[in-house]
Amino acid sequence: MRAFEAAARTGSYVAAAREIGVTASAISQHIRKLEDYLGKHLFLRLNNRIALTDAGQVVFDAAAAGLQIISDATEQQLRKSWRSRLTISCIESVAEKWLAPRLATYKQAHADLSFDLRVEADPVDFATHNIDVRLTYDPLHYREHLFATFGQDAVLPLCSPAYLERNPHVREQGIAAVPGEDLLHVTWGPSFGSRPSWNDWFAHAGLAPADMARGSQVGNLAIALDFARAGVGVVLGQRMIADRDLASGQLVALSDITVPLGHEYGLVYPRAKRDKLHLAGLIAWLTEAAPQ
Repeated sequence: MRAFEAAARTGSYVAAAREIGVTASAISQHIRKLEDYLGKHLFLRLNNRIALTDAGQVVFDAAAAGLQIISDATEQQLRKSWRSRLTISCIESVAEKWLAPRLATYKQAHADLSFDLRVEADPVDFATHNIDVRLTYDPLHYREHLFATFGQDAVLPLCSPAYLERNPHVREQGIAAVPGEDLLHVTWGPSFGSRPSWNDWFAHAGLAPADMARGSQVGNLAIALDFARAGVGVVLGQRMIADRDLASGQLVALSDITVPLGHEYGLVYPRAKRDKLHLAGLIAWLTEAAPQ
């Protein structure tokens, strides 16, 4: 059953073998014996990958839930504690500015919760690191798991009040008066192609495009927001991540025009862990806290 569950979850005999520490042929033999015992075909073999049959899905749901119960009971005995521990995985761009303060508030209201917070890029291996829930951009990367979406975030031009005090012409004329060298560009890296750039925003606003060769490049949105808060320049910031800075007045919007991101944010969690203590409560807390 362990070999079957790993193969079903990973979609590969090779990946299942790597996870368990045996050969792919051993995984295949285990599954063949299980199919013979049940009298059911559990997988469709599709070239280099496998997919669950209807019977296989029924067996997988039960097997995954059962193995999770065993895992939770074992972990509880090893930790000698009744406290619930969640392993939370999060992409870097929202970990510090958005997730951390909300997770801290939830923790204060639930003293029996302890957690491990992992900050990492996609994709992640839920099984290897025993991840209970992941906050990610575009949860459809993990179609084999359950997910709850936040809706799409959007970007808009943000700066500090101090920047406007030093640049009264920007206060009077708006974003069109911001010199190119004052624009802060967030470089998202080679894995992202759907994050709006300054040129996307200017085109959406019906303004002349920016000179993308001018201004400063920052490889992290949280740091770019720090620079904007310090008055260095104007950042194309995400509304969801900058919400506390906007509410406190440390950042102000130079325009109400927003450009939506290409995908939704969401929380992804394994089907077998949906009944784990505090998981549903944390998911509800975070989704309700996200801007709609």
